[in-house]
Order: sequence, then structure tokens, then C-alpha cells
Amino acid sequence: MAVLAVVASVWVFALPPGTTEEISQRIDPFGSVSRVGDAGGAPVSSASAEPLSGQQVYDQFCFACHAGGIGGAPTFGDTAQWAERVDQGMDVLMDHTINGIRTMPAKGTCMNCSDDELNAAVTYILDNLP
Repeated sequence: MAVLAVVASVWVFALPPGTTEEISQRIDPFGSVSRVGDAGGAPVSSASAEPLSGQQVYDQFCFACHAGGIGGAPTFGDTAQWAERVDQGMDVLMDHTINGIRTMPAKGTCMNCSDDELNAAVTYILDNLP
């Protein structure tokens, strides 16, 4: 009986103070997480949104790898590294840009970029070869 009294007293003191509603309010999350495209989050795109320029796409997405040659990416402005790729033609470059190749992910991680925006980025890179 003494053991039962001890267990009962521990159980009574283990309950947090307050009503069920007060307890629920205290343990509710402070905020919420919203990802781009979720309801209430930043819009992925809208009909009135201007397309990104080639430089904007490069600066936001391509730069991460192509500025320093990460993962074997040809470096921005290095004609020798781009020569073989340029020789394959724009159709092949765009196929690799859209679908990915080796360590380059599809669309260079710009999943919301249109093919035209990606084409503008590739053109921007090629136009900046010496």
C-alpha cells in the first residue's frame, strides 16, 4: 500500500499545472515554417513576374559552382574549360543545363526557372568568354 501511495503522489505531481487548454497553448509551436510555394508563403511565380535575366540566373544559381569550378564545373570566363562544351553546340549545352550532367543537378537547382531563363543564363556565360 505504501508503494501505491508513493506512485500516486509522483503521478499527481508529474502533471503540469493548468487546464488542458492552458497546457495546449503553452506547448503550441511559437511560429510556423513556410516554404516558397506553400500557401501563405512567397509565390513561386506569378503571371506578372518579369523573367530573370541571364545574369540574374547566373548570380543566383550558377555562380555557386561555376565561379570556382566546384565539382568540375567549367569556370566562368575560362575559354579553355568551355571550348569543348561550346563545340558541342547550344542544343547539347541546353540539354545538359535542363537535365543535368555528372555533378551538375538538373536546371542547376533553379527548378522554377523557365527554359528561356536557363537559355539566357547559358548565353550570359558564353557571352562573357574572352
